[in-house]
Amino acid sequence: MLTIIAAAAENNALGKDNDLVWHLPDDFKRFKSLTTGHYIIMGRKTFESFPKPLPNRTHIIITRQKNYTVPENCIVVSSLKEAIAKCPKDEENFIIGGGEIYKQSITIADKIELTRVHTSIEADTFFPEFDSKDWQLIAEEFHSKDEKHLYDFTYLTYCRNEN
Repeated sequence: MLTIIAAAAENNALGKDNDLVWHLPDDFKRFKSLTTGHYIIMGRKTFESFPKPLPNRTHIIITRQKNYTVPENCIVVSSLKEAIAKCPKDEENFIIGGGEIYKQSITIADKIELTRVHTSIEADTFFPEFDSKDWQLIAEEFHSKDEKHLYDFTYLTYCRNEN
């Protein structure tokens, strides 16, 4: 199963200057609990935005750069198709960004775990538009802003409709 996981504003903003545009500790915890123990697929810039590889996950980094070197437990590929081929077929595998990788995977993913951040914000990277008729919202959980979270946000889980 291929699952896209992202946090996007109401204007689909994801990030700016290769960084997130908000700090949502509860969303980080959710991301960690969903992706730990799984393969995570990302573009090179997303990988480079981490201080070090995320623990207890196998990283697959998509890049056009030849001879791109990565730490142990990281796999380098040159395309999304190649990345998916490296993942276990009988497990949930996650697409974690960035914008271009989301755009390439939105038509083939089975599931979307989207944290909708209730603001519109300036960004240079955006989550792709997706047709709601292709997806069924199966879970929704609202969280109010508080002392640790500057914005209200909602966890949305979509599964692809069987057409």
